[in-house]
Amino acid sequence: MSDFIQLVKERRSAMNFLPNQPIHPEELNEMFELVKLAPSAFNLQHTNYIAVTDPTTKDQLKEAAYGQYKVSSASAVILVLGDKKAYEQAAEIYSGLQLLGILNKQEYDFMVNDTVTFYESRGSEFQREEAIRNASLSAMLFMLIAKEKGWDTCPMIGFDPEKVKQILNIDDQHEVVMMMTIGKEKISSRQPRGYRKPVSEFVQFI
Repeated sequence: MSDFIQLVKERRSAMNFLPNQPIHPEELNEMFELVKLAPSAFNLQHTNYIAVTDPTTKDQLKEAAYGQYKVSSASAVILVLGDKKAYEQAAEIYSGLQLLGILNKQEYDFMVNDTVTFYESRGSEFQREEAIRNASLSAMLFMLIAKEKGWDTCPMIGFDPEKVKQILNIDDQHEVVMMMTIGKEKISSRQPRGYRKPVSEFVQFI
């Protein structure tokens, strides 16, 4: 069995964490250096993260998450944000391609205009959906990277996004896509893995 397959099989949503397991910013930064390689539509890199280790802020986030204990017992709480206006950075993101000579001025201008027009013409709901879609791709990669580095995670949607935005001063341009807890799982309290549908129930071959 390959290391990657083993990693996928071992990744679990951790419901409880061992206390007093600090995670250092350097460790998180190593993860984010890999996370930045996640795919994103038009390479717009819609995803932003807020990593919270401060105990007081974690307690506030626990309250916003309806008192879920794992928020306070986790080593850190990660907020995954999707930028609904990521397309406005197209000119900056694509500028490197022009500087390297991969695109000439005409190709660069067309690429920027094509990307911006694509998002603006589809409206705010599409922009929100794109923020969620691309941030979700990035978040899944983060969870796999964390597991590879010996950390356990749990993606969460059970929280009040407006309270989270107030606590962390998140503006309306960014959608709070999910909350993730990260730490060392308390194995003794682990429940059996939930039922998984057989492939035949969720895949069609045509």
